[in-house]
Amino acid sequence: QVQLAESGGGLVQAGGSLRLSCVASGRTFSDYGMGWFRQAPGEEREFVASITSDGSGIEYASSVKGRFTVSRVNAKSTLYLQMNSLRAEDTAVYFCAARNRWVLQSQYSAASSYLYWGQGTQVTVSS
Repeated sequence: QVQLAESGGGLVQAGGSLRLSCVASGRTFSDYGMGWFRQAPGEEREFVASITSDGSGIEYASSVKGRFTVSRVNAKSTLYLQMNSLRAEDTAVYFCAARNRWVLQSQYSAASSYLYWGQGTQVTVSS
């Protein structure tokens, strides 16, 4: 079992920045690929970014590419999401999630590929 706890959300003006953190516990963090997802009210949960277990492979949703940066520090069992140039449409609850290392790359953006989820942190961008 892996426990995940997000933090760093809040209210920010459009054009501003936030840095989300996700601290993992319970199992060896470096055994898992990680992802960030978000869900706006009334919307489906959508993929934001993923990173492989060793940090060598990174993918982004087209809507955040060039503005968001995902990273991890395995020694601290922590995943990060640096969000810059925030827009009103980035408003959502953001979740971190963990997947097994053998998940195929083509499935990194699928929520069903992830075994463990955090409770989420609210990000609100005012326009």
